[in-house]
Amino acid sequence: MATRALLLATLTATASAFAPAQVQSQRATSVVLQADAGPEMSKSIPFLVCPEKLDGTMAGDMGFDPMNLSDIQTDLNYAREAELKHGRISMLAIVGMIVQESGIHWPGEQFTNTDPFGAVASVGFAGNFQVFLAIAGIEFANLNRTYGDGEPGDLGWDFKGLLKNMSDEEVMERKTSEIVHCRLAMIAITGATVQTLLYHKPLLEIF
Repeated sequence: MATRALLLATLTATASAFAPAQVQSQRATSVVLQADAGPEMSKSIPFLVCPEKLDGTMAGDMGFDPMNLSDIQTDLNYAREAELKHGRISMLAIVGMIVQESGIHWPGEQFTNTDPFGAVASVGFAGNFQVFLAIAGIEFANLNRTYGDGEPGDLGWDFKGLLKNMSDEEVMERKTSEIVHCRLAMIAITGATVQTLLYHKPLLEIF
């Protein structure tokens, strides 16, 4: 009986001695697996590490920052505001460029020039000054929003309340769609400008 008790006590002590080691081993294994996994990779460029600030909270964030500009950008909201602003202008520009070249224009001889670069000169000072005043008015009206803590790109122009009854997921989907179209439009207007300067032909005639 004493022998059995001694044997049981020995086995219990042995098991107790190994129990913490097993837990530590599991933790060590978990750490090793996490280390092997490495840092999170970019969704847009899978062989590059995703920048730390691009954590996916912003709409359209695909971790695309091959030059690591986000590391030196202290305020990503300001950068997103600039991206949206340039993107919206580019969407208007590429549509306006195609419409102008197709011959659709305002009444008046000064608006008939189908060359997108020559049209600026044809309109004259008064027309260009009106465009400048409109842009300046929008900029001044939203100056505090640009440099404040508001939502980037929110000009308060949802007059029909299209976002009012949408869920957060639906609003994020609309924001993502907008920023994707903005980026596409910036590429499009750059390509259209280069193409026009090289061939001096309307965009649709090239095809």
